Order: sequence, then structure tokens, then C-alpha cells
Amino acid sequence: MTPSAIGQRAAYDVAVVGAGVVGCAIARELARYRLRVVLLDAADDVGDGTTKASTAILHTGFDATPGTLESRLVARGRGLLGAYADEVGISVEHTGAVLVAWDAEQREKLPQLAAKAEANGYRAARLLEAGEVYQAEPHLAPGATGGLLVPDESIICPWTTTIALARQAVVAGVELRLSARLLSVRGYQARWAADCHVLRTSTGGLRARYLVNAAGLSSDTVDAMLGHRDFTVTPRRGELIVFDKLARPLVRHIVLAVPTSRGKGVLVAPTVYGNVLLGPTAEDVTDRAETGSSTAGLAGLRRMGARLIPELIEEEVTAVYAGLRAATEHPDYQLRSHPEQRYVCVGGIRSTGLSAAMAIAEHVVDLLADTGLDPGEAAPLPPVAMPPIGEAQVRPYQRADLVAADAAYGEIVCHCERVTRGELRDAFAGPVPACTPAGLRRRTRAMNGRCQGFFCGASVTAVLAQARSDAGGHVGSRTKRMVNR
Repeated sequence: MTPSAIGQRAAYDVAVVGAGVVGCAIARELARYRLRVVLLDAADDVGDGTTKASTAILHTGFDATPGTLESRLVARGRGLLGAYADEVGISVEHTGAVLVAWDAEQREKLPQLAAKAEANGYRAARLLEAGEVYQAEPHLAPGATGGLLVPDESIICPWTTTIALARQAVVAGVELRLSARLLSVRGYQARWAADCHVLRTSTGGLRARYLVNAAGLSSDTVDAMLGHRDFTVTPRRGELIVFDKLARPLVRHIVLAVPTSRGKGVLVAPTVYGNVLLGPTAEDVTDRAETGSSTAGLAGLRRMGARLIPELIEEEVTAVYAGLRAATEHPDYQLRSHPEQRYVCVGGIRSTGLSAAMAIAEHVVDLLADTGLDPGEAAPLPPVAMPPIGEAQVRPYQRADLVAADAAYGEIVCHCERVTRGELRDAFAGPVPACTPAGLRRRTRAMNGRCQGFFCGASVTAVLAQARSDAGGHVGSRTKRMVNR
């Protein structure tokens, strides 16, 4: 679509609100077309909400409710994201998962779960006898009565995934506006704005012909700005404990509980960074910023962990954190198009959103077409390559050729995570640079290790300050845009 087709009062064809993994995937998918797209987020970095605190599982969708939109999009999204990870260098480990039954009632549910997997098109799940469960996971507590092996469940880096999607979108021409909280929307049908939506944000206004709401925890709030009350987000807090890398040999697979009506339950899982996760809890809260851990929640996790893998609780804890999932009163994703408003709502995306993100993006483009958008022909996206931050990848300090060419890749700043000065320097470059210590953590793992920045924090902060000085204070500016194809 040519700029002349945009309309005299609209600067953008599509505005996407929310730069979590789903919003970034949508922006990247729209970047395939000759459209002017803007991606907005209230935070100062992409993936700074629900995405950053996920359990980082690349789901098969084996246990989704058959026939739901979630089931279809998770199955499709897993394949898309797996291929994308290989293409751009996102860390993935194919560990598989074991659902463990601890009593007769749970054991009776395992064949039902296997049948549900079949109904979802996943046919590799296999029932395990108790002895086979312990062959798969020798460190489990005594008392397991059986299990279900899901060999294709995997672990993934959610940080690199989101940054890769955002980076590719920006390189392809999407404008990224961070620290831009949406304050109001006036619909295009209003007489005074007959050709577009008018969005007022904390950093200024903009106009767009079409609007996509991927605002996560705030998706119902944005939906209400358009006059809809189709769902209500009730934040569901999930607390997690991160154990030290020395605990990694205790866990071979993702160890899952038999699901309940409230969710998948507490899991024990390795991470691509070499740690072990225990969690999450599932507690409905009223405050959409309530991401602090609680004494009761962590104590409960430790009790559950002791019942699953007793030796794990004896290991050192590296960190604790909590995330909020956008739970609603509906059991399925809330993806709706409103053709009369040129508006698409992407709500109710919970823990499977990471796995489904790229399929959700495809679906949103179809919904936009249903609302009247003609995107034109798709074009190939410019390639991107992400830095290797997973333990199974070859890190820069391990590459003699890289160190020989640039000594900064041999100068370790964060010793716990073996992050080099060269990696920190690179995190400030490119179309979606780090602009805060938290952004550096997600791009390099710096300060995420055993000392949590106690020893390296000052050095890392000094590198950030120097980068800002060298760039004249422009590192991580709020708007990032490159010329469209």
C-alpha cells in the first residue's frame, strides 16, 4: 500500500498497542507488507511485562482444550517459533516433559490427557509406568504411580525471542515507541476523525487507520476505550524460584503436575541458562503491578518442591521472581475483530502466549483483512541474527577466533554468567538497544547469576553509563524506526 492510500489524517496504517512477545510478533508479521506500522508500549523496553516473567516453555499444546482457538494457535505457533529460533539463533533445548501422577486419582487422568493430546493432533505422547517415570527422572520423590511422556515439549529463551521479533520488525520499517502509555483512543467513526483512530499517549498523539490491541494485562482497558466489555482481565500472579546451576543435574525433563481447572500447576523445569525453575503459583490479585514475591507463596513453593524433588530444596537459590498472567473469565483466547471500527482485540493470552505468538500474529493479519485492510503482497523480511546467551550455545568467550579478532569478547565483566565487555557493548547497538540494567540482563544475562550483580553490578552500570555518554545520551531512545522497504 502506498503512502497516498493512508489517508490525509492518518500517519500510520496500523497501530499495535503492546510490545510483549505477542505484540512484537504481530508487528513483525505486519512488516512483511508495505504498510506503515507503529508499535507502542508503556514500558521502556520490549517484553517488559508478562513476557519477561514467563516459565519459558515452548509448548506442544498437547493439553489444550480441543477445538479451541488456543489449541489451534499453540500447535501452529510451536512449529513457527521452532523454525524461527533455528533461523535467528534463539536458544531452545528439546528436553521433553513428564507429567507425574502421585495417587490413583491422578493416574486415572493420564489416559484422558493422552487422548486429549491425540485430539489436539499431537500423537507422540506415551503413558509411563512408575518404574519408567523414575528411569526418566531418577531424583523424583518416592511415590509416583505413573506418568505421561511428552517428548516434544521444550525450553526456550523468552527474552531473545521477543527482542528478535522486535528487532526484525524495526529493521523492516516498523516504528517502535517505548515509554508511550496509551491514555485514550477516539474511534475513526467519530465525525471529527472520519478516516482514522486518534491515539493520545504519554509521549504525544498519533493517528492510524487500523488498531490492534495486544496490551496484555491492560487489554480489557484498551478494549473499553473502544466501547467494549467482552472480557475482564484478572491478573493471576505466578511466583517462581530459580535454583543455582549446580541443581541442573537433578532435572532431565520439564516435570509437570497433572493439570487442574486453575492451570497447569507447579512445575520443575531446567532453563536454557543452566538453572532450574520451580513454580509458578496461581493467585488472583487486583493490582496489575503486583509482581512482588510473598513469604507465603515462596514457602508454599518450597513445600511443593520438596514433595517433587527433595534434593532440589537443598540447593542454593539464585533468584525469586513473580509474573502476572492475563487471565479472564473465558477459557479461550479472546481474539475478535470489529470491522465497523477497524479494530482487532487480542486479549486473554495467558501462559501459552509465547508458544502461540507467531501464529496469533498470522491470525491477526487475517482478522485485519476481515476489517477491510488490504495489506498487499508479502515480501521477505531482512535477516537478523541474535547473540547466543543459552548454555547449550557457543558463547563469545568460548570462541578463540572471536576473541583474537576483538579482545573485548575475552574480557569477562559478569563472572557468574560469563558475560564479556564485547557482549555488553553489542547490547547497546542495533535497532532495539538496551537502555537500562534490566534491558542488559535480558540481552546478555549480566547480573542474572549467583551474585545477582553484587560483584559485577557497578562495572555493568559503568559500561551502560559510558555507552550513554559515547552516544550523546541517545542509547535506548524511545522511538526506533528505519526506512520501510
